[in-house]
Amino acid sequence: MRYLTDRKRAEGLGSAKSGTEHHWHMQVSAVGLAILIPAFLFTFGSILGAPFEEVIAYYARPYPAIVAGLTLLVGLYHFKNGAQMMIEDYAHGFARKAAVIAVICLSYGLMATGLYALIKLAL
Repeated sequence: MRYLTDRKRAEGLGSAKSGTEHHWHMQVSAVGLAILIPAFLFTFGSILGAPFEEVIAYYARPYPAIVAGLTLLVGLYHFKNGAQMMIEDYAHGFARKAAVIAVICLSYGLMATGLYALIKLAL
């Protein structure tokens, strides 16, 4: 028995109507992370172990601050999508809804906290 109609198969939409979109977002964020992680390691590694005042001055410059902020945002967005897909695959009922809400709140909360700390550090 086939559960997908020809139209759904052609559009790439399954029964949940969002599987392809989630997969696409994961692929795009993975490519972004493949570019950002080496840049972050390069910028972060050069200041690792320096005195606090030197770190403050370093992250007051735009390039290291932007790379750190983008890495934080894209990494946590990728985490949110991956954890949400995993929860949707393996959890059911109320536990599924509660876990998805918890993961979304956690990831956006960490994004906000990290950006706040980075901005406070840079200013």
